Amino acid sequence: MADQDSISARISPNCPPETQRILTAAWSHDLAAVKKLTDAPGKASLQDPRTGETPLHAAIRACGPPSEDDTPEDLEAAHKVVYELLLWGAIWNDVDDHNETPGCLANRLNRPELYRLCMEAGVRAEMLFGLMGGYEELGSDGEEDDDEMADGVADGDEAPQLVPVEGNGHDGVDVEEVEDVQVEEEPTFQPPKLDADADVKSEAYLRSKLTYSEGKLVDDVGNGVMMAWETDIMRQSVNALLPAKEAGKKILNIGLGMGIIDTMFAETKPSRHHVVEAHPEVLAHLSAPDAKFGAKWEESGSEPGAYKVHQGKWQEVCLSLLEKGEVYDAIYFDTFGEDYSQLRKFFTEYIPGLLDSDGIFGFFNGLGADRKICYDVYTKVAEMHLADAGLDVDWNEIPVDMKGLTEAGKGEWEGVKRRYWTLDTYRLPVCKFLG
Repeated sequence: MADQDSISARISPNCPPETQRILTAAWSHDLAAVKKLTDAPGKASLQDPRTGETPLHAAIRACGPPSEDDTPEDLEAAHKVVYELLLWGAIWNDVDDHNETPGCLANRLNRPELYRLCMEAGVRAEMLFGLMGGYEELGSDGEEDDDEMADGVADGDEAPQLVPVEGNGHDGVDVEEVEDVQVEEEPTFQPPKLDADADVKSEAYLRSKLTYSEGKLVDDVGNGVMMAWETDIMRQSVNALLPAKEAGKKILNIGLGMGIIDTMFAETKPSRHHVVEAHPEVLAHLSAPDAKFGAKWEESGSEPGAYKVHQGKWQEVCLSLLEKGEVYDAIYFDTFGEDYSQLRKFFTEYIPGLLDSDGIFGFFNGLGADRKICYDVYTKVAEMHLADAGLDVDWNEIPVDMKGLTEAGKGEWEGVKRRYWTLDTYRLPVCKFLG
């Protein structure tokens, strides 16, 4: 991918002069020029019309992977420019024509300090967005850089103009020359859709028809609601929520789905096992004579109501459980079609009343899990919000067997609309009350 990471490949002939100047200044790590050129809202996030390159991409891409030619001064210059761009509102999760955010690029090029700057900017943006009443849609998805780059310029000088045209190679031309260059019209860059754009909303999901097949539960447009590859994660979650493996615990699970984790909970012989499920078709399956969590299971409890599937939205059912004074030793949360705000609502408004003082809360941590930078951002965001809710969280890192999970539409993803997991490590949250 080295040639594709060269400056001539990333700044196209049709790039508007203003955008070109900012991209070239960022690529050259010319802090003075970047400050001068990003003097109005939006300029730090201008994109090349063909490649989608932003100044943040350019500043990171220009570093290339680590090499013997790196100097502390060069790395510091890159760091300062990336920081300045973020200060001026550069968007941390803008994607280019390779579907890479600046953080994805920094990770691919093995530039951890620049990756950290992008991640911290993402956390700040998501926290601010949360205060304003919503959350960004997070994306769900190597190669050396070309050694040839635009010549650097001294602080205070205008950044060089680089408009590669046929026959020019990496030579730069002045703005005046740009206006006379005849080039073919190039297609305008259309940002690749982040996979989160395909997310189904809760109401649509509850109206959808579900299909149970071997190893997966999908809705009528092919979204994976629950899949068998998650089984090891569920087993590790049960071990974390019930570390002593004691019988007689009180358990609440939000979201039955395929019943994977509830089967494991049932094996521990709890004294109370409550499940909340809202989808009509999942509930309809429970009426079958051999249903694992149907009438026979409910009747097997030590007393009426000890084992029960509560039918309805968790927001309504859990309010009723609070009113009845139900308290649980272990609570797990795994819903579909809801954004992060609903998970936060659950642990801030419901966990304090439903979880025993010594209890443990966990949830399926798929937040932004189809892109590393998004997963890292939401790990930190969730950690901060959990602390605000009086909960301490430990992240148990679990290796994910990626066999069958690496390619969309194949292996485990055959028949599934999108690959909602791309990472080889799962962060399992183990949440307890502070103190």
